[in-house]
Amino acid sequence: MPSLLNKPRLKSLAMKYGLDALIATSPENVTYTSGYWALSQWIRRGPQVHVVVPVEDVEQARVIAPTSLLDQLVDQEDVWVRHVSRYGFFHVDQAQGPMTPLDDRLLSFFEQPDEKDAITALLKAIRAQGLEKGTLGIDEMGLMPGHWERIQQELPDAKLVPAMKIFREIRAVKTAEEIERLRQVATIAEESVAAALQAARPGISEIEMARVFHATTVQGDGTPVLGCLGFGTRSAMPNVYPSEARLRTGDVIRFDVGGRYKHYRADIARIAVLGEPDKKLVQYHTALHNGVMAAFEKIRPGVKSSAVFDAAMEATRKSGIPHYQRSHVGHGIGLDGYDMPDLTPANDQIIEEGMVMCVETPYYEFGWCGLQVENTVAVRGNGVELLHKENGSLRVLA
Repeated sequence: MPSLLNKPRLKSLAMKYGLDALIATSPENVTYTSGYWALSQWIRRGPQVHVVVPVEDVEQARVIAPTSLLDQLVDQEDVWVRHVSRYGFFHVDQAQGPMTPLDDRLLSFFEQPDEKDAITALLKAIRAQGLEKGTLGIDEMGLMPGHWERIQQELPDAKLVPAMKIFREIRAVKTAEEIERLRQVATIAEESVAAALQAARPGISEIEMARVFHATTVQGDGTPVLGCLGFGTRSAMPNVYPSEARLRTGDVIRFDVGGRYKHYRADIARIAVLGEPDKKLVQYHTALHNGVMAAFEKIRPGVKSSAVFDAAMEATRKSGIPHYQRSHVGHGIGLDGYDMPDLTPANDQIIEEGMVMCVETPYYEFGWCGLQVENTVAVRGNGVELLHKENGSLRVLA
């Protein structure tokens, strides 16, 4: 199984920032650096899982995990890290007789010494790698209060560098495996919208339509995550949550939705109208669509993110919404719903080949409706590749 981790990019950026090791602590970065999706860490705050990645020899990376989550280390095909430390008490019993290879490997982890707590295990791993006097880039987002101070106290000769932003920069350029997963989850989301729209009829509720959307996501082996869906004037609420509101002829239906597939996220937006749209709706949606298409034309390796923002805004305003305002027109996507780069007017981050972005032009007018075009593209050497079939054109439902 190809690694999710872009190892050459990690080494290059670590050298750029003068780091001897990177230490992942937050769920996204733990999964990215090791392939390990630690259940408890993803569903609630607090559980500590770390990955120590020595820059000189990435293959010597070590996972530090609670004993209660060791089973996932042997049962997930994405995990490539060979070295594991465990901490914390968790009891299991063992049957008499032969074990499966999976059971044997799991039991070998249980035979490792209990390092008592995550930071004790982390400190031992750092010392074992001879990094106690090194410059350590630590992802500060996954640490609990007091942990940073304890690490610095225990390693007085080490230089600790906050590395959450460095990890985001590393993750910004995707591997081929990551792009394929993003293509799959974007397609699942688009097909789920199509299935939900097939159920459109006067009187259906937002909740009923959302149920079709999420059920189709699950049938496609995705996991529901994002499900903003609103009819009529409710579609203008940016974060509309499906309600008992009923669909009527003439209503706009706005989807801002996505799911997760093999840990990777989708985020797309689609607009439909039940019955013939009026002139304003067509004009405004066309303008928003033109804005996204103009952004696509601008996106190339070497272009500033701010230039993509400017292109999308100019095209949208010239195409029919002269008063259009936005803080951003898109964002990267990957393990996190908002990876780098952010397509904002002040962001001069350079676009690179292999980045994957959601490009969007939402418009919210309270008392009327909300409209939104959002598509997912991968940056190639000569432009962009759409990672799903449709480009966000207005859907008119009979």
